[in-house]
Amino acid sequence: MSTTTTTLSPAQESFRKKMLNPWLFRTFAFFKVPMGWLSGMKVTELTPERCVSTQPFKWVNKNPFQSTYFAVQSMAAELSTAAIGLMAIQGQKPSIAIIIIDMKAEFPKKATGRVTFTCEDGDKIFEAVERAKSTGEAATVTAKTVGKMADDTVVSVFEFTWSFKRRGS
Repeated sequence: MSTTTTTLSPAQESFRKKMLNPWLFRTFAFFKVPMGWLSGMKVTELTPERCVSTQPFKWVNKNPFQSTYFAVQSMAAELSTAAIGLMAIQGQKPSIAIIIIDMKAEFPKKATGRVTFTCEDGDKIFEAVERAKSTGEAATVTAKTVGKMADDTVVSVFEFTWSFKRRGS
């Protein structure tokens, strides 16, 4: 883990606060990611270095095996990496586009309770945005997030590869 500290711009700080506000996040999810709204995922921590998202265990999220459906875990896992990327591109001039280009996942245990996803690759994500901004070329980064239940049992590990590209280049 890096020890550098990224200072957020006003636009990035505003985005961070909105993501952490339960009412504003739920409203955003309802209109932009309705399945995320329905599943109950949320962001509980967001800094330039890390993001934590959670996914409750409830009837609508379950599969026939009485565990959380893998696609539901994928949504909350992606959120823990995407929130950092979206925060990093806020207020950039010229603007930066973000798109996911690859995903890998492992499911070592059944998720039978609330799952908390933690991504600690914020520094790598911010660096990729800076590379895209300064070079005009697409910059990719693979961000890892680990899903654990309350007893620290690892139930899933995801790697999302994001591409950042300066618009208009």
